[in-house]
Amino acid sequence: MEKVTDWFLLWRQLVEAHDRFWQIKKKQKKEKVDLWKDRARHFDKMVRKRWTRPDSSRDLLRGMLAAHPNASVIDIGAGTGAWAIFMARYASRITAIEPSDSMCQVMRERIAAEKITNIQIIKANWPDVDVEMHDFSLASHSMYGVADLRAFVQKMNQVTRHRCFLLLRVLLANAPMAKAAMRVWGQPYDSPNFQVAHNALMQMDIYPDVVMETEKGWDPWTHESLDEA
Repeated sequence: MEKVTDWFLLWRQLVEAHDRFWQIKKKQKKEKVDLWKDRARHFDKMVRKRWTRPDSSRDLLRGMLAAHPNASVIDIGAGTGAWAIFMARYASRITAIEPSDSMCQVMRERIAAEKITNIQIIKANWPDVDVEMHDFSLASHSMYGVADLRAFVQKMNQVTRHRCFLLLRVLLANAPMAKAAMRVWGQPYDSPNFQVAHNALMQMDIYPDVVMETEKGWDPWTHESLDEA
């Protein structure tokens, strides 16, 4: 008989496995490291390119906000502000939570360029930040570095009146990284992803609605050199 998987433990193990590399980098520099320092503008460029194509996730959020005029939204791990700026057109106010100085700087520039006045930026890590109640909350691919997924989700529930949204990557079973993980770890999950999070939510007695994006997703990551990769 198969043993029942502790999905929260698996999520933590995957986060910690990926975090070991960055811990080594931090120790080498002996200082607090902004992991996005040299990548924030490249990331913003990738997001802008991705958003030139149709996106069912944006359509879903747009429809939800249109049905709730004057709503407030928390954008958790707001990055360079793509989601915050998009939602600001339909919501009364956005609270953008982002821990990276580099990401916040690019986000401020984008907000100023578009003359948006209803976004508040809070430089902090989720869930270690106090915010007031909002109507909706969104975490778009911002949970992958958080080992305690339960606390991440519980905090979202505590400060959200209506609905929480989590956007996560889905790992295809025949993907090279899934095959590599099977060889190395004996299970196909190379990193925190939708499959692990979905099962973890059900472990919390949370049974989420699931909407799969049907459009072409992100372009493959590219690097200047093998060392950079």
